[in-house]
Amino acid sequence: MIKKVLLLIFVSFLFLNAANKVEKKDEVISEQKALESSSEIENIVEANILNEKINKIELSLKDNILLKRYSNYLSYGKISTELDNLKDSLKRKNNLREEESFQLSNKIRVKENELELIAEYKGSAIGSLMNPPEIEKVENITNPFGIINALSNIKKLENNKKQFSSVEADIVFLTEKLEEELISYTKLYEIEPKNEYKEKITYLEKQKKDFEIVLDIVTTTQEVYSRKIEQVILEIKSQITQQVQKMLAIFIIILTMFAISFLVKLALKKYFSQNENYYMVNKIINFTLVFLILMVLLFSYIDNVSYLVTILGFASAGIAIALKDWFMSLFGWMVIVTSGFIQVGDRIRVTKGDVETVGDVLDISLFKITIKEDVTMVSYMKNRRAGRIFFVPNNYIFSELIANYSHSELKTVWDGIDITLTFDSNFKKAQKIIREILKHYSKGYSDITRKQLSKMRNKYQLRATGVEPRVFTLIEPYGVVVSGWYLTNSFAALVLRSTICAEIIEALMKEEDIHIAYPTQQININKTSNAYGPSRAMPKEEVDIEDIITKR
Repeated sequence: MIKKVLLLIFVSFLFLNAANKVEKKDEVISEQKALESSSEIENIVEANILNEKINKIELSLKDNILLKRYSNYLSYGKISTELDNLKDSLKRKNNLREEESFQLSNKIRVKENELELIAEYKGSAIGSLMNPPEIEKVENITNPFGIINALSNIKKLENNKKQFSSVEADIVFLTEKLEEELISYTKLYEIEPKNEYKEKITYLEKQKKDFEIVLDIVTTTQEVYSRKIEQVILEIKSQITQQVQKMLAIFIIILTMFAISFLVKLALKKYFSQNENYYMVNKIINFTLVFLILMVLLFSYIDNVSYLVTILGFASAGIAIALKDWFMSLFGWMVIVTSGFIQVGDRIRVTKGDVETVGDVLDISLFKITIKEDVTMVSYMKNRRAGRIFFVPNNYIFSELIANYSHSELKTVWDGIDITLTFDSNFKKAQKIIREILKHYSKGYSDITRKQLSKMRNKYQLRATGVEPRVFTLIEPYGVVVSGWYLTNSFAALVLRSTICAEIIEALMKEEDIHIAYPTQQININKTSNAYGPSRAMPKEEVDIEDIITKR
């Protein structure tokens, strides 16, 4: 009995122990399942994070120009391989039909054209961007205008340097992004080993390696290129400095020449009593100053003067034809200045075709004479206007009529007044009256002219030097013309003429035996009977017209 009880207890104990082991095993299995479920969730979360990161990287590189160029590089390699295969096929298959051979040849030409379009990607993952912009040869600065070009070249070189440096920065940025993308795909492959991930990892490793090679080349090239640009910029700046110093020296020389010319003008002004002479001397000094300044500039900025002379020699014929009037005016100015035919302040008369004007010379420049028109007999008889400014080309002295009313300090001219008298007038008395009036009003001008003519004998051969008024009596078809001539001021002839005319008319009107002739008409009307009958009378007018015209 006791044995049975003990056996029962032992069996119960074994049963309980087995039950406990089964329960513990179930607990372990459940724990393992829970751990596996948690790990799967973590992997899914991590994979989602990696995919999101990869999407962001790919989005940032979507429009990357380097990747687009890299795709052209890959295309070049692919097309090149296809071309080689086509050429090998054409060589191996000797017994091709004509049609097949023609098709292969066409494919080869198409591939060659495609390669030609992307030829810059041969051996370069980014094409021509691997090569820096060419440094153009900088010309030497030989004049102030070259400084502007030099500054432009400096700016261009700095922009080229910055542009090539940006290529290096873009490659560095792309390499970093590719590294991040490669790491992300590697982790993703560890979580979920798919073939597409493995292919992507292989492609990214090759792409990253290619861009690292390009980066090494670009970095080395960029250092050399930067040093070369810095050297060229320093050389340009050195030339600019030299040119500025040269300009400063020329400016000081020109300033000194201006100061000397001012002092010379100031000294010469004391020795000239008449403003006209000083004006001409002033113009000569100014011309000399301009000429010397041109010579300084010419010899400062032209390295080979004989080269300039050769060019001018070849171009002289064309220039002489194209600028004939300008050269003639310049030559005319030299003649005017050296001969003294015309001076500033002179009163001159210029005739060009039907145009005629009298005025005072305001200025004589290299190409023209400037005159101001005055109220004169020409204005009264012909133009009916005055006060205009005329610009007369200097070449007119060779081709047109220019009269000087005040040449060589002779400020007087002869002026004449014509009075027409009837044939029954006492013309001798009229002649005497007119002579006395002319003597009275022109006495001062006659004395001045006598002195001026005496001075002119040293320069010109003068024969008739009479200065007293002259009166002439002439027979004209319509009466007796008494012509009185007298000396008057060249600049106020019309004023004196008006005064003398008024005096002559007033004096002659007082004389009963002197009659001034003027245009008249006589009309005789005779009434006669009509030739057609006595009952109808028709008046007949007979007109006899006698014109007495004052001859001028």
